[in-house]
Amino acid sequence: MIERRFAIVGHRAPSKGKVNLNDLSGSSGRIDVLCRAVNTALFLSHGMRKNTHITLHLMGGPGMGRRIWFDSRSLRGIRVDERSIAGHISKIIQQRAPAIGQWEEFSQGLWHSPGGLLDTLKEWSNEGVEIIHLDVNAPTLWADEAHLPSTNEMKNLSNIELGGEVQLLDGEGNGENETDIEMSVDSSIGFILSDDQLFNQSEINSISEHADKSGSLGPTWIQGHSAIAIIHQLLDLGIKLR
Repeated sequence: MIERRFAIVGHRAPSKGKVNLNDLSGSSGRIDVLCRAVNTALFLSHGMRKNTHITLHLMGGPGMGRRIWFDSRSLRGIRVDERSIAGHISKIIQQRAPAIGQWEEFSQGLWHSPGGLLDTLKEWSNEGVEIIHLDVNAPTLWADEAHLPSTNEMKNLSNIELGGEVQLLDGEGNGENETDIEMSVDSSIGFILSDDQLFNQSEINSISEHADKSGSLGPTWIQGHSAIAIIHQLLDLGIKLR
């Protein structure tokens, strides 16, 4: 089974303290954006995907950033509403962070670790995941000859094997790399998103160090959870990628 990964950076989301559950979009540093990303990444209409991870990067301080990893293979006790998801985040950031470089399981399928985007990029790179910058100015992620599947093809989607790359979801980039994406079998495919703010220079430098290809979801900037939904749909339908 192809493993799907998502990582989203919350630039103002607090890494310590408490989350104001009555003001997720204001005093809580746009935690609502992160919660919607978790919802879309993990949940189906009736149930949860079993091949998907999402890592939140809480970079609003105080102190070092913190990462929260939702692993759908073993995740329990999470409901789909934003307030419930934010409640779990709030409980985690009230805890002492683990040692640098260590992941600690807070509850079943829910882990936390200090660090930021660069740490995640290094981990993914060490696991052999190729990083692709998804940029509005780059060629489309799907191939020119891609098409929506017919009714008969839909019946056979369970037999389609998709490959594993890492895509970076952002609105900026130079679109330098326009080569086709070689999709391998039985690997992980990951996507990196920002919240309602652009990546800062440090994050751009980290991305530039690890990303070597570009692709686009279209010419219009869309919200992170919408991008996640489109990516899931492309993969679910077996749309041919570059």
